Amino acid sequence: MTTEAKFLPPDPAIESSVRSIGEELFRLMDAHPSPGILSKKGAYARIMEWSMKDPAFKAQLFRFVDVLPSLTSSSEIVRHLQEYLGDKAVELSPAMKTGLAAAAFAPALVAGPVKANVTSMAGQFVAGATPEDLVKRLRSNAANGIATTIDLLGETVVSVSEADAFLRRNLDVLDTVGKAMGREAKPCFSDVGPRGPLPRLNLSVKVSALTPEVHPADPGRSITALKERLRPILRRAREIGAFINFDMESYGLKDLTLSLFRSILEEDEFREQPAIGIALQAYLRDCERDLRELITWARKARRPVVVRLVKGAYWDFETILAEQRGWPVPVWSEKPESDANYEKLSLLLLENADITAPAFASHNVRSCAHAIARADRLGVDKRTYEFQALYGMADELKSALVASGHRVREYCPVGDLLPGMAYLVRRLLENTSNEGFLRAKDAGGVTRDALLQNPVGLMRARAAETAPPPAFQNAANTDFSVGANRERMRSALETVARGLGRRHPVVIGGRRISDREMVASTNPARPSQVVGHWARATVADADAAVAAARAAWPAWAARPAADRAAILERAAGLIEARRFELNALEVFEAGKPWIEADADISEAVDFCRYYASEIREIERPKVTQPVSGERDVQLWTSRGVGVAIAPWNFPLAILCGLTVAPLVAGNCVIMKPAEQTTVIAAALMDILAEAGVPPGVVNFVPGLGEDVGARLVAHPGVDFIAFTGSRSVGCRIWETAGRTLPGQRNLKKVVCEMGGKNALIIDNDADLDEAIPAALYSAFGFSGQKCSALSRLIVLDGVYDHFVERFVAACSSIPVGDPAEPGILVGPVIDAEARDKILGLIERGRKEARLAYQAQLPPALAAGTYVPPTVFADVPPSAAIAREEIFGPVLAILRARDLDDAFRIAMDVDYALTGGLFSRSPSALERAQREYRVGNLYLNRGITGAIVQRHPFGGFAMSGGGTKAGGKGYLENFLFPRAVSENVMRRGFTPPAEEPGV
Repeated sequence: MTTEAKFLPPDPAIESSVRSIGEELFRLMDAHPSPGILSKKGAYARIMEWSMKDPAFKAQLFRFVDVLPSLTSSSEIVRHLQEYLGDKAVELSPAMKTGLAAAAFAPALVAGPVKANVTSMAGQFVAGATPEDLVKRLRSNAANGIATTIDLLGETVVSVSEADAFLRRNLDVLDTVGKAMGREAKPCFSDVGPRGPLPRLNLSVKVSALTPEVHPADPGRSITALKERLRPILRRAREIGAFINFDMESYGLKDLTLSLFRSILEEDEFREQPAIGIALQAYLRDCERDLRELITWARKARRPVVVRLVKGAYWDFETILAEQRGWPVPVWSEKPESDANYEKLSLLLLENADITAPAFASHNVRSCAHAIARADRLGVDKRTYEFQALYGMADELKSALVASGHRVREYCPVGDLLPGMAYLVRRLLENTSNEGFLRAKDAGGVTRDALLQNPVGLMRARAAETAPPPAFQNAANTDFSVGANRERMRSALETVARGLGRRHPVVIGGRRISDREMVASTNPARPSQVVGHWARATVADADAAVAAARAAWPAWAARPAADRAAILERAAGLIEARRFELNALEVFEAGKPWIEADADISEAVDFCRYYASEIREIERPKVTQPVSGERDVQLWTSRGVGVAIAPWNFPLAILCGLTVAPLVAGNCVIMKPAEQTTVIAAALMDILAEAGVPPGVVNFVPGLGEDVGARLVAHPGVDFIAFTGSRSVGCRIWETAGRTLPGQRNLKKVVCEMGGKNALIIDNDADLDEAIPAALYSAFGFSGQKCSALSRLIVLDGVYDHFVERFVAACSSIPVGDPAEPGILVGPVIDAEARDKILGLIERGRKEARLAYQAQLPPALAAGTYVPPTVFADVPPSAAIAREEIFGPVLAILRARDLDDAFRIAMDVDYALTGGLFSRSPSALERAQREYRVGNLYLNRGITGAIVQRHPFGGFAMSGGGTKAGGKGYLENFLFPRAVSENVMRRGFTPPAEEPGV
């Protein structure tokens, strides 16, 4: 089966024309030779050659190139060169052997040339650092009949001040280049269209660099912030007659960019000017839909639009990200599919060239020839459309297109090396891609005939049958950048709000008991809103629940593991089906923002499905040692009756995990949820019953920890306690469970997961563009109310001042507000008691360290239990705010002399739950794995957001007993191991050897 039906059917006449035009372009390219990007001499040629032959070298090389601009000393450059490339650097340049040998004495002898070479390499792709450099390039291009479009490098802004600087750069370019172009006598060949001169100043703008307040899940607020930044650029462009192009970046920003484009150009002052355009990426599966909608909009608005059609530069990123998140991959899976889609969209553009002027951005001769052939057949004037190519690439193709009478525009990146490094690495990846056209043409040994072949004919046939899915797959979180998902969430919030206030009973042995004191559960964002009422269980109810569970246990334990697993899988399906309803309930009762609530639902689904798959594996008898004449196996048996005591911060996921793990292992469970989120717990109880859990197997006993919880922990009929919560409660449970009471049949097993004082270390060579957003989310996501939340930022001295300046500036962009609104990161803390405790710790912090940042909460939030995000800097390691767990949005920043000091500070606390390191040094990352002893260590990413199976979660020291929820071996905590040894030899005869594991 092929994908041909998606694309244009072969047209013999067009194919003949494409081949003829392509051959002519190749002839003209030969007549206008320029050194191919892969045919340069010396070290650069060897680098490109090695990168194509050795993927491992390619990865290490590009990582070295990426980190190089942040290295401030010669010794650091040499160290990183050795760590990334090692002996390969010597082979690459024999002169390196002597240099590296002497590096310990004179590192500058190596570092200087290395940095110079990489800077020279960047010069192949970056047109200059200043607007003045750009003017020179514009004039050089114009002399060759080539127009220019400008791209200001520096895509990542983390604060308003950085966005301000980027805005000033755009305005400076418009002013400087506009004045220079105004003095030019006449436009060049490619700056003249079918109706006369075109804007000679052409500027591309990236949405992500306009403001840090871009949240795809909240397009309304994002577009408002973006318009404030974009209007000054459009006004200046209108005044000087410049053209503005909206660049396209990652898929997550695509819909937002298109909405911004249409929205701002519908404003009265921009309905006619300036001239505008937008880039679309043909490697996206939904690009055709976007283009058709854009054409419809342009006709309705009577607004001519230039469409820059590109293949796309983020294929690996989009593919990997989608696979990690369990979302549909948005890009075509094969290069020929992208090429074929490009041709299909080229035709669509040319058919609508009266309203959407095509700009074909490609280095592929086949793609260019196809566009020309289609334009010729449609009778489209060749000055109506143009071709675009990157600075430093495909120069001979640019010359050939101009020589054949076509307009050409060069895409010129401008900016410093440091912010431009991501761009450089993307270009290097493109140049060394085995499927890239330039690589195939310049170094791949591919014939011109093959280069001109129709891409539809290159697509590989797909197998009719696909491989079976793995036994367990993580549930996919909701992508709230998709409009339909946002509407479902809003609808769920409205529906659930109308049904709030119901009464939720105690459930024991299947009997629903409502004649108890009813306790109100309220919304922490709006405490006057009652989410529901729950029946407060008594100590007598606790005893009754234990009795009911013990009575139900024999029959439940005797059921086949496959039956128990099937019930969990039904529960997972019910949770998934009610995802948006449960999301809304978490928003109201736990104060969880949309994304955090949705992740909690996914984790609950994952616990059910993962533990179901695990019990099937555990229940198969395992041969302990194959021995002739003897059968030796290990079996497991359930422990009995247990108590699941869960916290409020992951109200569905943790309670679900603590309950279904022992449940699927054949135990009976008493659920004792947190008082603050009992309505959500009641919903889980209903789901388990609907899934088929028999009466008494799970019992629902909501109540206060000091009476019901204490009784259940001490009860002699309880065999195990599964607890997640605070250190103080966990230690009391551990102590109580250690006492053996009369009538107790087993030593109690305690699965205890407590809190943390988690640290993230920032190395001197860390990528701050990635580290700062990761640290912000780790510290302030869900108001810091996670046991894994970032509490201490330990920053090395070499980067401390710069990091703190950028980080503190970025804090002002944190969205704080009612979690019922999309895009919110920080909502309320769980209740007034928590708020007052955190505020008290903040006051203590003012006496211990420097208050670097504290958000100003708007008056509209005064009724809720909000705590402003707060950052202390220059914090001594001995300070209380650096040692005590603070379950809220409070962060301490500490300075470390070096990595030795950083690891010492990180581990000099009572906890060992999560930790992390941002570094681009392979040796530092290896050290962290050996020396940074925490339960979950995260390298070059945020330290929250553990995923079932992928990140088995749990710590040690005062963070817990060392168990790993959602990981291999977790179910064994709720089982007793048994060994069975059978003599199978009878009078000298033994049965055939059994398969291991049977």
